[in-house]
Amino acid sequence: MNAQQVTAKSDLVVVYHRQPYEEVTHPDGSVELRENSSPNGIVPTIKGVMGRMKSASWVAWKHADDPDNPQFEQIIDIDDSYGSYQVNRLPLTEHEVSSFYHLTSKEAFWPILHGFKERYNYDPVDWDTFRDVNRRFAQAAADAASDDAVVWIHDYNLWLVPGYLRQLRPDVKIAFFHHTPFPASGMFNVLPWREEIIRSLLEADSIGFHIPRYAQSFVSVARSLTSARTIADQPTDPDMSPRGDALSERWTPTLMDHHGHTIHIETNPVGVNDSYVEELTARDGFHQRVQEIRDWVGDATMILSVSRTDYTKGNVEQLETFERLLVRRPELRGKVRLMLVSVGANRAVAAYDEVQQRIEELTGRINGTHGSFQWQPVSLISTAIPMDELVAYYRAADICSITPLADGLNLVAPEYCIAQGDDGAGVLILSEFAGSAVLLEGQIPVNPFSFQAMDKALDAALEMSGEERRERMRDLVRSSRRWNITAWSEATMALFRALRRGEKPEVTPSSAHASDRTSEIPIVSAPDTSVG
Repeated sequence: MNAQQVTAKSDLVVVYHRQPYEEVTHPDGSVELRENSSPNGIVPTIKGVMGRMKSASWVAWKHADDPDNPQFEQIIDIDDSYGSYQVNRLPLTEHEVSSFYHLTSKEAFWPILHGFKERYNYDPVDWDTFRDVNRRFAQAAADAASDDAVVWIHDYNLWLVPGYLRQLRPDVKIAFFHHTPFPASGMFNVLPWREEIIRSLLEADSIGFHIPRYAQSFVSVARSLTSARTIADQPTDPDMSPRGDALSERWTPTLMDHHGHTIHIETNPVGVNDSYVEELTARDGFHQRVQEIRDWVGDATMILSVSRTDYTKGNVEQLETFERLLVRRPELRGKVRLMLVSVGANRAVAAYDEVQQRIEELTGRINGTHGSFQWQPVSLISTAIPMDELVAYYRAADICSITPLADGLNLVAPEYCIAQGDDGAGVLILSEFAGSAVLLEGQIPVNPFSFQAMDKALDAALEMSGEERRERMRDLVRSSRRWNITAWSEATMALFRALRRGEKPEVTPSSAHASDRTSEIPIVSAPDTSVG
């Protein structure tokens, strides 16, 4: 990866808090910029779209003790496997990052977005700092954008950027994409800054969400706080509207109006990089590694769960369900094994430490009560597993149990299905409150808030016949491929074209489906587990 300082205007400007590479500092003090290793993380997913544009820039923050005199070049040119693009590194102090990201975004916004009102913490919020950081992101984007550029802003910590950017550059097209759930007005309006946030978002030309429920929730919030109104909607794609599902919606909003300004409401789930997962399963040594895992498990049924350590992810509920299984059905002791991969989240947020402590306590209790020197029922892994190794565990697992209490989408579920393949016999247990639940056909749906539902789902998975397992997995693989990363990128490119022409997007996720099963996203060589 080569970097040098240049200045040029870009047709696409990505605004996201993280830099589009990993900074590695060597013992001699030199800094190397490496491509991000996970092909399914948000950064390489965005870069895959960015690489298809004629000219592109990326705005992100970088730590500086003195933002007025940062000890690094602020604008650099990057040339990597995704193409050539600029990066504008916005200098922020440690205090500014902590305030705008760790405190305001994670302690105030995150719990509300996921429906955990009791965890909402208003006290540490410094709203003036949040505004200032968002204003500086907007200024950097304005400086980088060409006359007819699309500025593509990502996620809730940059909610105020559209409003500031519209003031600075009324000529550019603004697209905003949410990677989290979006709550209905009864939850969102807990935020005291609700109207300022929504009025900023309504300055965008397009606002994107993974699934129709989140789009509908945004519409309800906007209508509760402003004079914005829905001017067009359409029946939800049948492949993302299973009847009775907790997150299903029969209608999907497509256009809103606010004081004569038309806003496209985009529903476009980010998909799994299915081609990459399949390529990993075809590598030399893959089947040998799967067999080694199966030999380690022995004759026991292997249950796999993979997520970040976060109170929204249901890790504690997963362990409690497994503990109840061993109590209810003592004949299964020694015959089932849970492998829980709970990758540590941001250590700057105290709530995550509490979750990690509870996970470790439960694991110790289960192993101490039900295990022996020869057999431990729970294997807890708290560090990221390289992607090729994780895919081997996917293939080896008899059951994959993904039970978040709330999750914007969740790509672990479709990764597991693609790794199993068309002839796989694995079973997927999937929370109704994961966005991917409305996209994947063939899972055992479960309500993670119900002990009884969790118990029944696990029993059903353990007792399912081989024929039913294979039939369900074929459906799961098909739907995982349907909503893959190619479908997302094609719909995104169609949106950008339409915005620049001032037209309604001609391609939706339902028509940009994965009949072309080959992902157009470049492949990187050393992935890890950046999940959730």
